Amino acid sequence: MKKLKCAVIGTGYLGKFHAEKYINHPDCELVAVVDIDLNSATLIAEKYHTNAYTDYKALLSTLDAVSIVVPTSLHHQVAKDFLNAGVHVLVEKPITVTVQEADELIAIADEKKRVLQVGHLERFNPAILGLDNESSPLFIESHRLSPFNPRANDVSVVLDLMIHDIDIILALVGSEVARIEASGTPVLTQGTDIANARLTFKNGCVANVTASRISLKMERKMRMFRPCSYISVDFQNKILTKHRTSDQEMYPGVPKIETEEFVFKESDALQAEINHFIDCIQHNTTPLVSGVAGRHALETAIKITDLLSNTSEIL
Repeated sequence: MKKLKCAVIGTGYLGKFHAEKYINHPDCELVAVVDIDLNSATLIAEKYHTNAYTDYKALLSTLDAVSIVVPTSLHHQVAKDFLNAGVHVLVEKPITVTVQEADELIAIADEKKRVLQVGHLERFNPAILGLDNESSPLFIESHRLSPFNPRANDVSVVLDLMIHDIDIILALVGSEVARIEASGTPVLTQGTDIANARLTFKNGCVANVTASRISLKMERKMRMFRPCSYISVDFQNKILTKHRTSDQEMYPGVPKIETEEFVFKESDALQAEINHFIDCIQHNTTPLVSGVAGRHALETAIKITDLLSNTSEIL
């Protein structure tokens, strides 16, 4: 099979890892990395024996696939240019700044019949991949807490951290959001640094979502309650714990609880994400995190963000 010509746009903290994963894929040829900072692009290009550019437009007609790892404000224009040129696109989360921009990218990808995948990395965490679809959750609680890091403060904690859990919850529940309540506050930055949102879905499920980028420790956990079961997902340590009622009784009329714990080996979620992107291109299939999924997560995150900036508390 002919190798796909690939490039990475943006060689910052995350972009350099995207470049490494394309190098590791046997069906890809990393033909270029691009950054407005030539020194940054050259450093990565030399490491992986490829070409450095400062203007991505020079590559529009030469590529099969591209990772877009630039500031969120540039996602729409860069992805639009590549999709219009017939290039498959993996764009980091959030997909765009506005829902309207996301809709435009989705429409172009459909028209050009190109893969548009959004980089919600936690979907490729083995602990979440190990979940079954036996029944829909009735209640979900998630906590995504991180110490302060000045790297990603161009957006609020909702669009930086909470959106990971929003994306997963929307996929798990499979129902439209009927009501949102939210609260949060800035602490170290001008944007919201800690936030909580309560999502009520049309099917009755409720999700309580908390995100903080000013915590003293890192924690990434999700708990969900389903009929006859309670499930815990530890994203950080890659542990999936399932508690279920059994046919046996703990007391007369009270079922016994059986517990299974799955500890997954260290894995490379980013490599899995890019492998999936390439596989979707090769087999003409829809990505696990499609443009539509990315749009839904963005729309919900924006509604939460709007609530945090307004005096009203319910949407």
